[in-house]
This record gives sequence, structure tokens and C-alpha cells, in this order.
Amino acid sequence: MVGIIYVDLLKMIILPFMVSAVIFSLQKLFRDGEVGKILGRTVMVILTMSIVAALLAGIGHQIMRPGVDMSPEARAALGNIVGASVENSHVELSLHGEVEKPKPSAVHAVVASLVPSNIFAALASGETLKALVFALLFGVAVGQVPGKISDGLAQTLETIYCACQLLTRWISLPVPVVLVCMIAAQVADSGVGPIKTMLGFVGAYLVVCAVLLGLAVLVLARRAGTSFALALDTMREPFALGVGTNNSASCMPVMIDGLAGRLAFKRAQVELLVPLSVLLFRAGAIAYFVCATLFTAAIYERALSGSDLIVVMLFSVLSGFASTGMAGILTITMIGNACSYLGLPFEAAFILFVAVDPICAMGRTAVTVIGSCAAVSMVCGRPLRP
Repeated sequence: MVGIIYVDLLKMIILPFMVSAVIFSLQKLFRDGEVGKILGRTVMVILTMSIVAALLAGIGHQIMRPGVDMSPEARAALGNIVGASVENSHVELSLHGEVEKPKPSAVHAVVASLVPSNIFAALASGETLKALVFALLFGVAVGQVPGKISDGLAQTLETIYCACQLLTRWISLPVPVVLVCMIAAQVADSGVGPIKTMLGFVGAYLVVCAVLLGLAVLVLARRAGTSFALALDTMREPFALGVGTNNSASCMPVMIDGLAGRLAFKRAQVELLVPLSVLLFRAGAIAYFVCATLFTAAIYERALSGSDLIVVMLFSVLSGFASTGMAGILTITMIGNACSYLGLPFEAAFILFVAVDPICAMGRTAVTVIGSCAAVSMVCGRPLRP
């Protein structure tokens, strides 16, 4: 209950903060003549870093190989979790019927789902991606309006933005207590049995997350022209908030403060790019999809060729983009995209990932938050330091 209330408080702030920050930043960038160059570079950076995240996750998982050569006792435990008996768990896991491949969504349907027919309804229902599309279009339009007309709106948006930042700082104070409460509630609900059984997968994924986090902080330090220690210390608050809430959007105010404040990147650019990167650069989810798909193939003893591995990584990158706005069980369902291509009955293994998702979600959010900061630093111009 404590965790639910806390996350709801943060969600209450996010949409007005994001909309005001994007519109206000686009207006300033259009006046400076920088928006075209920044948006084009953003697309290239996010696409490149997404592919790198998938590649590193695949290499790391193949080195550690969780799920390969699993003991009979571990397979029996997995069988019990998915509802099979100890005697026939291996057979049912390996030969449990064919899964019908989901039909791909039409392009026009995907595009239509991004455009809000009613922005107030989208805001009321918390549809973050639709709100972002509106903010981008409206911000571009406001940027074309003469300054003497749009200055009043700019001041209003800046007031909303600063107020949301202040509210986030107040709400983030009890993060350590909330984190303990959320972990205790999840362990009490699912117990430690599934966690022990899935320990190999969880350990491998967390190692991959640690590598990605280290590389992201290294990129951030190099782009900021500062020490690794300072970049690491700057990311401490976004990391703690992301792990504590499992909500990357709630970290946007502290991410902006760290990048524009301590690391001295241009605030106008940072305020625009942080919401974009958090929503579109899903590094944590991409790495998770790669590791989860390869682990599922291992427990079903499905041998993968080099081309299979490439397809898994490509599916994971696309699923990462598609998972924008998803959390928890909804995120887990995206693993089925690559599994269906490999002919794996993911439905039987689904409960395994649900059981340990509270731990994996922390890694997903942390990598998405810190990775987004690194992506923003790659797009922004290097800060001028004395």
C-alpha cells in the first residue's frame, strides 16, 4: 500500500511536468535555431545505443549461460512453478503445444495509436506517449509564434515546471523507507522459492545491468569533461529514485537537475531531451528482453544459431520501443515477440518471470534512467568549463 500511494503521488506530477518542459524547451530552442540539428542527432544516438545495449546483453548472457545444463532438481522446481508435476515437468516444458504467432500490427494502426483525438482525455487517462506527441507538436507551433505574443505562455509553463520539480524533491525524501516497504511486500507475496529457482537468470541480468550502468556513467563523464567519480555521484539520486519507484518517468526532474546543474549541459536542450530519451530509449527493457528470450530458449533446450541471436536482438530493440509506457506484467509479455519467432511456448514460462520481476524491474528502470542521461549527453554540446 505504501509503495502504491508513493508511485501514484509521483505519477500525479509527471504529465504536467513533461508537457510544460517539452513545450517550454522547444520554444527556446526554436528561438536559438538549434532544434533541427538536435532532433536529428537524437534519433541516431537512441537507435545506435539501443543496438549496443542489445548486443552487450546478448554477449553477457552467452558468457554466463544461465539455464544451460540445469540440474534435475532445478528443472523440477521450474515445472512445479508452471503447474507441472516433478515427474513430467521437463516434457511439458519442452513439448507443450504450439503457440500461435501474434499478428503484426498495421502501420496505420500504430501511428493512429500515438495521436490523441482528445488531449484532455489522454492527460486524464495517463497516456504518456500521446501527451508527448501533443507536447512536441504544440511546442513546434509555439516556437513559430512571435515572442511578444508567446512570452506569457512561456512564463506560465516555466512556473508549472519549477513547481513540479519542487514537488518531486519533497516526495523523493522518503525513498529509502518506501524501497524497504516495496521489497518486503513483494517477497511476502511471492515468497523466496521462485527467486531461488530463477537465481541464475536474475544474477545474469543484474550483471548485464551493472555493465551497462558502468558504461553509461563512463560516457557521461567523458561527454561532461569531468571525473568518473563526479558523474557517478551526480547519478546517485536518479539511480536511487528509479530503483525505489520502478518508474523512469518519475526521475525526469532529478535527471534534469543533475545534467543541467552539476554537469553543466545546456538546460534548454536537457529539458527537451530528457523526456524524449526516457520514453524512447528503453535500454533496460531491451537488455531484459534479450536475456529473458535467451534464458527461455535455454530451459527449453532450444539451440540457437548466429542468425537466431541476431533476430532475437532486433526483436528486443523493436520491443523496447514498443514497451514505452508499459510496466510490470505488461513489459514481461513483450518477451513473447522473439519467443514466437523461435517457436517457444512462452505462456508456460511466463509465470517464472512474473515471480522475479520485482527484482528485474529495478535493474530495468536503473539502466533506462542512467542510460537516458548518457544518451542526452551524447546529443548535447559539451559543456564549457573554466
